[in-house]
Amino acid sequence: MAEIAATDAGQKPTSLRTVVAASSAGTTFEWYDFFVFGSLTGVISKTFFTGLPETAALAAALALFGAGFLFRPLGALVFGRIGDKAGRKGAFLATVLLMGGATVAIGLLPSYTQAGIIGPALLILMRIIQGFALGGEYGGAAIYVAEHAPANGRGRATSWIQTSAAFGLFGALIVILLTRLAVGNEAFDAWGWRIPFLFSGVLLAISIWMRLKLTESPEFAKLKAEGNETKAPFKEAFGHWPNLKLVLIALAGVMFAQGAVWYTAFFYVQTFMERFLKVSPETINLLMLSATAASAVLYVFFGWLSDRVGRKAVMLFGMILMTAAYFPGFHMLSKTLNPALAEAEAATPVVVIADPADCSVQFDPVGKASFVSSCDIAKSTLANAGVSYRNEPGVPGQPALVRIGAQTIPSTSAEGLSPPVAKAVKTSVENRLKTALSQAGYPAKADPARMNLFGAFGVLLVFVTAATALYGPIAACLVELFPTRVRYTAMSLPYHIGTGWVGGFVPFTAFAIVTTVGDLYSGLWYPLAFTVISIIVCLIFLPETKGKPLS
Repeated sequence: MAEIAATDAGQKPTSLRTVVAASSAGTTFEWYDFFVFGSLTGVISKTFFTGLPETAALAAALALFGAGFLFRPLGALVFGRIGDKAGRKGAFLATVLLMGGATVAIGLLPSYTQAGIIGPALLILMRIIQGFALGGEYGGAAIYVAEHAPANGRGRATSWIQTSAAFGLFGALIVILLTRLAVGNEAFDAWGWRIPFLFSGVLLAISIWMRLKLTESPEFAKLKAEGNETKAPFKEAFGHWPNLKLVLIALAGVMFAQGAVWYTAFFYVQTFMERFLKVSPETINLLMLSATAASAVLYVFFGWLSDRVGRKAVMLFGMILMTAAYFPGFHMLSKTLNPALAEAEAATPVVVIADPADCSVQFDPVGKASFVSSCDIAKSTLANAGVSYRNEPGVPGQPALVRIGAQTIPSTSAEGLSPPVAKAVKTSVENRLKTALSQAGYPAKADPARMNLFGAFGVLLVFVTAATALYGPIAACLVELFPTRVRYTAMSLPYHIGTGWVGGFVPFTAFAIVTTVGDLYSGLWYPLAFTVISIIVCLIFLPETKGKPLS
């Protein structure tokens, strides 16, 4: 890495190492905040959505995780405008302050049991602030580094911004793991989950100290000295067709896939292993820590490679690899982590026979719907058990039946019954189904003695390779794609629509699809569709940007 960053005449040269370290430290911290929440959705659902059924509580927690991403494009617009008009440094210093304050506050919030609806309401507010702040963070950090880096080294230099995601995830997972080991699972679920959020206060102080040492980027300083900074960044970025065209190409040709691939590889895979494969949180954390450690090296490698062969070829490799790996990879995870489940599904498939009119789409993140029909009770029990099932139409007006091999278990409707009686009915159906599933060889939990952890890690490594090949060169590509005058605004919006709206909702949407369709792997169609769109658009429309002058 070059020791001295590019700078205009008259401005004191800045060490590129300092620029990269300060930018990456702040981004690492902000990713840590988001990853702590994403990794603790199960605990969050129990703490803040106690009054909801188990499936609805998890859905609400996953939706809340996505809500943080929902506001990222708004943050991108607000901080992008500030960055293009007033400068890069001030914009991303403000983002780290907002993000840190919201994260520490989550660790202090009262639970649903302690304060009722106030707890979830405050949690939603903090998530919105987090998403809003992160919307301005990534673009500012990536642009700041790229505008300091030499033209032939932008891919490698900006790849450290991508690596900060690995450091953030690694830090989040290791703090969670150490806290679990220190206080035990029961105490962790009760109050220990707050420690990772409160620990971010230390990281916040370090990030602020490092960023205060930075000066303005040379590209923007030169632009401002010449009086050429934009006065209307929104109009220039989105109202001028050449710039708007680039925004659309960046969104559909790169960011659709980045959101889908990255969040499947690092987040939905955790939901899948915990929720459906019944793998213990400690095992998941260890696997993800190993995969994340590998990703830290791969981000830099693929960023460096893009400086040699071009951004487009490297990113396309990542997209195509993940497209080929989605379904085979998740099937392989089932076979390596819970072979008893895979064997039971092959030997004794489960069929739900029900009147379609009796079945609801069990998608209720706010917890207002009541899924008490015989079909809904049967399907929710199977989904909670991590069991795939096939749907067959039943006799109109008749209760649902669940066929497990040679056994046929009738479900019962709880419609119109008082809550205590309805709960008793559901419990009765659940117990009968769980007994039948156990007799058919369906495991209640993954057996550690039968796990092939090296095989599972191999699958995760394929996912990580695809994600890092796509993500490693992205910062350099996006910075080079847009003109300096509107770079912050034009780059940040597509980035955060892709990561926030496509990627952020991968766990939530995929989970909802699975519980509706009944196939554990059906949720993968969501990220696959966005990845395929990006492959087509990237091949046809995305220009190669390697070595392009930034001015």
